[in-house]
Amino acid sequence: MSDTEVSVEKKGSDMPSLNHSFICSRILRQLFEYDELEALTELTLDIDNGLTPDICVYPSELIKPNFLRDITKLQQMPILSVEVISASQNIQDLLEKAERIVKAGTKTVWTIEPYTKAIFVTTDQGESILYNQDVESEGIKVDFKKIFNR
Repeated sequence: MSDTEVSVEKKGSDMPSLNHSFICSRILRQLFEYDELEALTELTLDIDNGLTPDICVYPSELIKPNFLRDITKLQQMPILSVEVISASQNIQDLLEKAERIVKAGTKTVWTIEPYTKAIFVTTDQGESILYNQDVESEGIKVDFKKIFNR
C-alpha cells in the first residue's frame, strides 16, 4: 500500500458515521422549531486554527449571510454548540474541544456520546452528565428521549 492510500484510509476512518449523522439530524429538527434561533452545521469558529462543532446555535438576528462574500472563520461565538461523538473519535479530545469553545465565549457545549446515551454539558462552571433526557441550556431544550428511544 502506498503512502497516499494509507493517508486516505486514515482520513476516511475519521468521517462521521450513520449514528453521528442521525443524531445531528434529529437534534436539528428540534432546534429548527425555535424561530428566534439559527442552528448551523459544520461552521468553523475563529478559535485556535479554527474549531468546527457539529452544530452551532445563534440568535437569528446575529446571522446575516452575504452570498457575495463568505466568512470562513466566524468570530462571533454561538450561545450553544453541539458535538456528537463518532465511533472513530476519542471522548477526551471532544471534551477538551468543548472546554476551548467555552473559554472562547460560547455559553454551553453539549457533547453527545451515543453508546451510553450520555450528554456532557460543559459551561464555564464546569461539566455535568445527563442521560437520555431533556436537556436545556440558554432557554434551548432538546428531548434526547425522542432521539435515542426511537
